[in-house]
Amino acid sequence: MILFPAVDIKDGRCVRLQKGRPDRETVFFSDPVEAALHWQDQGARWLHLVDLDGAFAGKPVNLPLIARLCGALSIPVQMGGGIRNLETARAYLHAGVSRLIIGTLALEDPDLFTALCAALPGKIGVSLDLEAGRLKTRGWAADSGLALEDVLPRLAKQGSAFFVYTDIDRDGMQSGVSLPALTDLAAKSPLPVLAAGGVATLADIQNLYPLSRSGNLQGAVIGRALYTGSLNLAEAAAWIAAQTL
Repeated sequence: MILFPAVDIKDGRCVRLQKGRPDRETVFFSDPVEAALHWQDQGARWLHLVDLDGAFAGKPVNLPLIARLCGALSIPVQMGGGIRNLETARAYLHAGVSRLIIGTLALEDPDLFTALCAALPGKIGVSLDLEAGRLKTRGWAADSGLALEDVLPRLAKQGSAFFVYTDIDRDGMQSGVSLPALTDLAAKSPLPVLAAGGVATLADIQNLYPLSRSGNLQGAVIGRALYTGSLNLAEAAAWIAAQTL
């Protein structure tokens, strides 16, 4: 089970939002590169990067900053936000991103998404962002009209390599993970799943861990809990490592 510290970029800074709302923002680092290096120093094996500006704009906004961040790290980076075509996807991979997370494009343009996965095999995951059981797109601002069961088989068949599941109502709220929903998804998903949204304490990691043994859970994306200190990355990683001894 891999822990993915999250670095969200907005206006050139490392921020955390609550429920994805730009008006509910907390700045934790003025330089996202500093934040990324901090989590690498704390033992992170991967970094989860989100270009919030790109997600809202629907196009690359922070590409030079993201290239600088990837160049400063020795660990791999997965990244999402505003990737709506093959040219943008290739630009981020060229900048040093290891794999990409697609949301809007995967749900709104299946043909283009299939072509993207075919062009970049193994590099594309899908962000499944749910609010009240419905998948959201365009920086969580639009309702796709779709539910998980509508898209899982199709996305896997089209070439997605993994899923990132976010319960929007819990994102940034440190209210605990949506364990029943994640248990069901980890059991049914044909692809590895990352849990995002709501992780608050070590207990949440301990509750999720069995899904990595009995289901298809690959890891957890953690944001505000790491920044506020309610979860210690090194402590959580040590607990996971101890389970495999």
